[in-house]
Amino acid sequence: MNLYALFRSRFPADPAAPFLVEPDGTELSYAAMDSVTAAFAARLVELGVMPGDRVAVQAEKSVAALILYLATLRAGAIHLPLNPAYTAAEVRYFLEDAEPALFVGDPASGAGAKRAEALEALTALAPPAENRFEEVPSSPDDLAAILYTSGTTGRSKGAMLTHANLASNAETLREAWRFTAADRLLHALPIFHTHGLFVATNVTLLAGGAMIFLPAFDLDEILRLLPRATAMMGVPTFYIRLLSRRDFTRELVGHMRLFVSGSAPLSAETHRAFEERTGHAILERYGMTETNMNTSNPYEGPRVPGSVGPPLPGVEIRIADLASGAELPSGEVGVIEIRGPNVCKGYWRMPDKTAEAFRDDGFFISGDLGSVDEAGYVRIVGRDKDLIITGGLNVYPAEVEAAIEALPGVAECAVIGAPHPDFGEGVVAVVIRRAGVGLDEARIGTALVQGLASYKRPKRVFFVEALPRNAMGKVQKNVLRDAYADAFAER
Repeated sequence: MNLYALFRSRFPADPAAPFLVEPDGTELSYAAMDSVTAAFAARLVELGVMPGDRVAVQAEKSVAALILYLATLRAGAIHLPLNPAYTAAEVRYFLEDAEPALFVGDPASGAGAKRAEALEALTALAPPAENRFEEVPSSPDDLAAILYTSGTTGRSKGAMLTHANLASNAETLREAWRFTAADRLLHALPIFHTHGLFVATNVTLLAGGAMIFLPAFDLDEILRLLPRATAMMGVPTFYIRLLSRRDFTRELVGHMRLFVSGSAPLSAETHRAFEERTGHAILERYGMTETNMNTSNPYEGPRVPGSVGPPLPGVEIRIADLASGAELPSGEVGVIEIRGPNVCKGYWRMPDKTAEAFRDDGFFISGDLGSVDEAGYVRIVGRDKDLIITGGLNVYPAEVEAAIEALPGVAECAVIGAPHPDFGEGVVAVVIRRAGVGLDEARIGTALVQGLASYKRPKRVFFVEALPRNAMGKVQKNVLRDAYADAFAER
């Protein structure tokens, strides 16, 4: 079961139907895409890439970079995308760990790969002529991709994703979100990450639909292109920025079918504001590098603000005690554990880390803390490493963040723990104010008295213009913890 062969079995009946539409209106048809990926795959074989070899790529988002992913699948090799922002030293670690047969990127950074090529050179040698390439047969358990985790603690780990992992998850999402050949997905996400590469691209291919393919998020371009789209996938920052524009109106998106958010928590306040402005309830879902997508608010049914919805069909979720691993009753907070065909095989060349990440019965220990309510909806309260223990009591950052973001004048906030001389850790809030609002530390503290127990309330509040985020819009709390490590030092 080669994943690309599955995609091809779902291509539209009309080979001239568009697969990619660039912002200027240039279209790449399904027939042209199939031909170009054949040429790329043949070139990979000429360069010595064998089935099971890794093909690492570090390139800015482009049509050619996406074609390379599909060509790698066709050749039976393993796609290994790398963030274009990585430095040469960071890239060296990934190449030494993965030992790819080919590195596509800056050849000067290619130490650790058997061969290095610039994407432009590869493109020049694989012209979009009429080409044929027979997909290399792959078993469901063969690797299709390796995605490295963000590595905020310890070394980055390469999550090994199989053809079956990606196929099953894309099929589940296509059905759950009702994607069809009539859809045009507005795609402004990066393609070195599971959201933009596997969720957006694979779902579109299985539906036989089209993507309006932007090189990056550009607010003006998004507003210009929304009338041509039926669906959009984004991170919370996308939706916050759209709400900042007065020309983002209900009329502009009245024709839209679906807005999806993921990769970082969407605040309940943003969810409500978006629905009030547009009439659309954003569909929030929950996934991980190691598992693809696990849960989703329903296409039909209540999309609950602050929740990532129930488990997707075929995916099992349970909440366990972080220390003992014992399953917890409904409503209690513990570590989220996941089992299903979407879960990766483990970590590349790290058998010890793989063993630590899985229970004996096959459940993957996510490291995310959450609960499941009586209706089966999952709520995430943070990562286990983000849990704040103050005076022996647990504080879940998401609960405090929700309370602060509900206050008038607050645009966004992040809550962390910082070393405290009396309590071990103290709660610290880092807040972005709305323009023209005169919030201060004392006013926020007073406003939270009725809603939060005293130990949960921030002992310090800092105001900033922006929060540090990674490429997917996720707040980098490790950076904040370093920045505010002295928050409770003697003043």
